[in-house]
Amino acid sequence: MVEAAGKSQSAERSCAHETLEEVFARCQNELLGLLVHMVGNPEDARDAYQDTFLKCWRNRDQVPSVRNLKAWIFRIALNTGRDMRQTAWRRHRRDLPDDEWDLAGHADSPEQAVETAEQMTLIRAAVSQLRSEEKEVFLLRQNAEMTYEEIAEALGIPSGTVKTRMRLALARLRTTLAGTG
Repeated sequence: MVEAAGKSQSAERSCAHETLEEVFARCQNELLGLLVHMVGNPEDARDAYQDTFLKCWRNRDQVPSVRNLKAWIFRIALNTGRDMRQTAWRRHRRDLPDDEWDLAGHADSPEQAVETAEQMTLIRAAVSQLRSEEKEVFLLRQNAEMTYEEIAEALGIPSGTVKTRMRLALARLRTTLAGTG
């Protein structure tokens, strides 16, 4: 009987670990996108992504009690990105040009491809000008496709605050982009 209970607990832990790995893998692109915007370059973002996974893995015993695993992972990614951004001045890495991280589009013409690249550059610049609180909410909503409730849980703030920050972010983006057009 004790042996069966031990196997059951072991199976639950194994299932929880698989779930952590599955959710982490499913969110890889969103996590990397968020981290690139937070830390400023793809190389540091990959480092932050790996650090995030390691932190999640070290705390995998908490997974069974986590209500929203995606929000939990993103909260750890946000904290990792913030820590890395705060210490970025110590590192002297050169950022990669933005166009190296653009996915190949299905542009009808070279002119359309240039126009799309210019628009993406303007949008990136506008997002980079947002306050960090607004940028986090905007990126979690747009890149990670998280609901306002999931964002609130990930950031540990009320959903009303998330909605306010999103409204402010969108207003600032509209103002900034209208000024460049």
